[in-house]
Amino acid sequence: MEWLYELFIEHSALQAMIVLSLICAIGLGLGKIRVFGISLGITFVFFMGILAGHLGLSVDPQMLGYAESFGLVIFVYSLGLQVGPGFFSSFRKGGVQLNVLAIAVVLLGTFLAVLASFLTPVSLPNMVGILCGATTNTPALGAAQQTLHQLGLESSSPALGCAVTYPLGVIGVILAILFIRKLFVRKEDEALIDKDEHNQTYIAVFRVHNPAIFNKSIKEIALLIQPKFVISRLWRDGMVTIPTSEKVLKEHDRLLVVTTEKDVLALTVLFGEQEASDWNKDDIDWNAIDSQLISQRIVITRPELNGKKLGSLRLRNIYGINISRVYRSGVQLLATPELVLQLGDRLTVVGEAAAIHNVEKVLGNAVKNLNEPNLIVVFIGIVLGLALGAVPLVIPGVSAPVKLGLAGGPIVVGLLLGTFGPRIHMVTYTTLSANLMLRALGLSMYLACLGLDAGAHFFETVFRPEGVLWIGLGFGLTLVPTIIVGLVAFKWMKIDFGSVAGMLSGSMANPMALSYASDTIKGDNSAVSYATVYPLCMFLRVIIAQLLLMFLL
Repeated sequence: MEWLYELFIEHSALQAMIVLSLICAIGLGLGKIRVFGISLGITFVFFMGILAGHLGLSVDPQMLGYAESFGLVIFVYSLGLQVGPGFFSSFRKGGVQLNVLAIAVVLLGTFLAVLASFLTPVSLPNMVGILCGATTNTPALGAAQQTLHQLGLESSSPALGCAVTYPLGVIGVILAILFIRKLFVRKEDEALIDKDEHNQTYIAVFRVHNPAIFNKSIKEIALLIQPKFVISRLWRDGMVTIPTSEKVLKEHDRLLVVTTEKDVLALTVLFGEQEASDWNKDDIDWNAIDSQLISQRIVITRPELNGKKLGSLRLRNIYGINISRVYRSGVQLLATPELVLQLGDRLTVVGEAAAIHNVEKVLGNAVKNLNEPNLIVVFIGIVLGLALGAVPLVIPGVSAPVKLGLAGGPIVVGLLLGTFGPRIHMVTYTTLSANLMLRALGLSMYLACLGLDAGAHFFETVFRPEGVLWIGLGFGLTLVPTIIVGLVAFKWMKIDFGSVAGMLSGSMANPMALSYASDTIKGDNSAVSYATVYPLCMFLRVIIAQLLLMFLL
């Protein structure tokens, strides 16, 4: 039986991999079990880690620290890389609003923590630790401990408060999301979420009745109005054509136009009349609309096209085709000439069969080439992210420099590379399945290590006299700010529920809650919102943890 002892008890690299793998496997399996229609999913790995630690399992501290850090880095970097293409556009669609709401969650929780430190016998250092656990923010805990050390005070006490409140901090945000969803989200709201996710572009048919645009070219007409649009087809005298920018419009022309829904009214005024038929149904056979033209979705797989502007390819003029939409990372984009293309973009091309075949050769459309992820960018991004996270940022009035750390640096670099990498011809594309695999693997490792580390002394701490008070305070610091701000965002500000769930998860630095939201809410809104608010909130919590101890002790 000595070999069993070596596999599970004696500290080694092999033992660490076996223990962590078992925790992940059992936790992921049990996480699929539903109770009253609710499952914790990947979050159950954390609780399996706590149980394993309580039962006496342990791994080498250095191995544990490495696996925990590597898992967290892989998760946040992959998340940033995936949502990067939609990150900066989200600021134009309400990102500033989401960050304001997330800051409200941070400030409300901080205010309640300070208030509780005056109304209860819990000391401020312990309360800061409780707040870090309630918000699942270990970088803030590290900053608080560093500040206490610089002040010459005992620096280990906040860690105990963090360990006790962390588990309920993990599920507290999930419970807040469940509470809002069960009591306030209707089926109509769920339908609205789906519609917002899959219809970023809007298709309509207009008739030209406005004398102001008679005998003007499409290029001239586009200069008359701010909204962007693409004319996919033109019907005139029973014939259908693909108009170029030089095409002159005549009275009674029918135009199939791709735009955004909010711009339909302005385009109706511009062209004169909109047909009443709905062109956005899923069951429309675009190839049956006319017998001369077909539409086909072509994937960009040639690396040399990565980072080039769509207009620079001159596909319309050379091949007589039209590109109406571009599908990227779950978002449909208007195919404007200024759009910067990325490897993996799916272009909806309209034209004659022979012309589309030629365009297919230009763009690639070799889907098999995309199945192999570009691991060079992954490792380069990790190096850059860790370097950025290690840069000390000096804040006026704060004696200790602040760092983005292991979580903040990689997600910021992932966002930047996912957004701007193609512009410097860096291939950042990974298939959705590959990205999800990296995220799940990293998060599972991180949760298993975190639970195993906290489990050794978790139960004995919980059952101390002050343990129940600490747990109650931490649970309140998790639930109260998230429910209040979540209801304000959803009911009063009318933000879609997916974005609200992602905002709450990001404001509490809670990747487990994000994983739950992504599994149960359709679309990528929750992930985009999480990445939108996470860097600022994580950085803000690190600063606040230091400021509370420096100015209130």
